[in-house]
Amino acid sequence: MSRAMSNKSLDFGKPASGKKRLKDLLLQKDNRYCADCGAPDPKWASANIGVFICLKCCGVHRSLGTHISKVLSVTLDEWSDDEIESMVEVGGNSSANAIYEAFVPGGYEKPGPDASHELRAKFIRAKYELQEFLKPSLRIVSLPSEKGSLKSSFSRKLMDSFRSNSSHNSEGMVEFIGLLKVKVIKGTNLAIRDMMTSDPYVILTLGQQTVQTTIIKSNLNPVWNEELMLSVPQHFGPLKLRVFDHDTFSADDIMGEAEVDLQPLITSAIAFGDAGMFGNMQIGKWLKSHDNALKDDSTVNIIDGKVKQAVSLKLQNVECGELDLELEWMPLDQ
Repeated sequence: MSRAMSNKSLDFGKPASGKKRLKDLLLQKDNRYCADCGAPDPKWASANIGVFICLKCCGVHRSLGTHISKVLSVTLDEWSDDEIESMVEVGGNSSANAIYEAFVPGGYEKPGPDASHELRAKFIRAKYELQEFLKPSLRIVSLPSEKGSLKSSFSRKLMDSFRSNSSHNSEGMVEFIGLLKVKVIKGTNLAIRDMMTSDPYVILTLGQQTVQTTIIKSNLNPVWNEELMLSVPQHFGPLKLRVFDHDTFSADDIMGEAEVDLQPLITSAIAFGDAGMFGNMQIGKWLKSHDNALKDDSTVNIIDGKVKQAVSLKLQNVECGELDLELEWMPLDQ
């Protein structure tokens, strides 16, 4: 009885302490090292698998797709209660690895913190996408009820992952060279798509990845100040963005679009290397022209050891609307 009351009290306080529960879990001994390569002090997690991972392994996880591994930053991203509860239920790296690394056959070497991208990608793909190291009992359609070491919700996520793999057409691993943090700051004078206003949100696309801001109700000058993360592939193209008006009973209406040339940011950042070695300074520039959506020239700067770029865009293929962003480059080898 007392145990049940204790659990009930914990659940009652969960909304206010969810992030603390996640950080407490991260502080446990086995979670202080990356589940895949053993690098210390991981700051990323796969919310649906239940493991804490380092920045380098994070890039490989993102290449698998969110249907296999949904990657979130422990410190930068917002977590839902369900995502935190899933991490707590799994228990972290030791519990998950007891399942995902139960039988590692010959020919596979678990990567170390300094492993190459190729070795890291081969191991992580075999571990999570192909599930080659799982216990044989987990390779069936329905799990036996006596498997007490598995929480029921975790078991369901495992099987969902298996089912999605059967229809997943892998086109090979994509090598990523870094992460792009995009802060969607605000929109100005956006287009009206409802009677007198709109319910805008922004979708960002880079390669095969798509992320989305929250929807802001009835506002033509929305302020998001929302940070979104994207992995940058070796052969990257422009960052594409579209603004939509959310509709409950019909298809969402387009409110403009634009493209951001990432070349000035990334080439400047790579050329300077470790930005922490330099003081605040300008290192690159993306020039306004009739071929792009820039309102003004956009400079790339080192600010407090980080490579950032402020971008103000005039939305295209729409009657009006502007969007302000801040880009930040995060190399995988930092």
